[in-house]
Amino acid sequence: MPQFHRGIHLFAAFLAVAVVLLITAGGLVKSLEAGLSVPDWPLSYGSLNPPRWWQIETVRAEHGHRLIAGTVALLTIALAVWVGRREERRWVRRLAYLAVATVLAQALLGGLTVLFFLPTPISVSHAGLAQIFLCLIVTIAVVTSRWWVEGSAPVDASGPARRVAHLATATTGLIYLQILVGAVMRHTGAGLAIPDFPLAFGGLIPPRFDVAIGIHFAHRLGALLVATMIFWTFGRVLRLASQERRLVRSSGILILLVLVQGTLGGFVVLTSKAVLPNTLHVGTGALLLAVSLLLTLSSWHLDWLAREVREPQSVEVPGHPRLQRATS
Repeated sequence: MPQFHRGIHLFAAFLAVAVVLLITAGGLVKSLEAGLSVPDWPLSYGSLNPPRWWQIETVRAEHGHRLIAGTVALLTIALAVWVGRREERRWVRRLAYLAVATVLAQALLGGLTVLFFLPTPISVSHAGLAQIFLCLIVTIAVVTSRWWVEGSAPVDASGPARRVAHLATATTGLIYLQILVGAVMRHTGAGLAIPDFPLAFGGLIPPRFDVAIGIHFAHRLGALLVATMIFWTFGRVLRLASQERRLVRSSGILILLVLVQGTLGGFVVLTSKAVLPNTLHVGTGALLLAVSLLLTLSSWHLDWLAREVREPQSVEVPGHPRLQRATS
């Protein structure tokens, strides 16, 4: 049985928060259209830290984003080294190594975005890979938690937990796709292709379509689909409330976040992409994905724990507390 390492878990959780901050900082760069305010890479104006960079708003946003990214990369390497030395589970070690490879690839994409003057495919790939990196770090934080390593579950939680897991998995996938559509919308300049909200040109469906309107309207439809899935998942989770309140908390946070996210999306349009709601919309999207993944992993693990204690009563595995509890 693997051991619980509190330090690794807390470090991974802290890193997950830092990645959300990094994604939000990237959203600020786009909100200010500051992507080329520092025109060279990997240096900034020929140095690691140009003088008085904080005095110009656009340079402060872009160089600050690079500083946060560098810090996150170093923390990711430190986490991988720590996990590699202390973690008994090979698949967890591989996750940590994959996270290092992902953050380095993300840095390269960020550099290419600058060197090739913000091409849409590279910019969208940069945004999409950032979310994958966040998912890797969140997964490491979850699977190194005490509940994951030492937890147990009642036998009758298996069926309901599996149904929640299926819904949560679909919801997480939809949130990721919605973030990708949002990235396409932002990087193609389609954020105000539909200038009113909550209607579209005064109606439910735009009276005409072009590429920009189609991307924007797809993002709105995706938001409705994501919200529907989140509320559906929450209803399923409530049936499990007596067995596992952890899932209720996660799904409740998802409800709150999707309401905030929808409100921010409306303000982005109504304020003609004001910097604050535009940036917070990006950060809240990352939080939605992270919490949905947390719910997905937790519900699958709860199902696995419940099925584990349903093993035949005559089977006992020395040193395995879950099976010993099942046979007692």
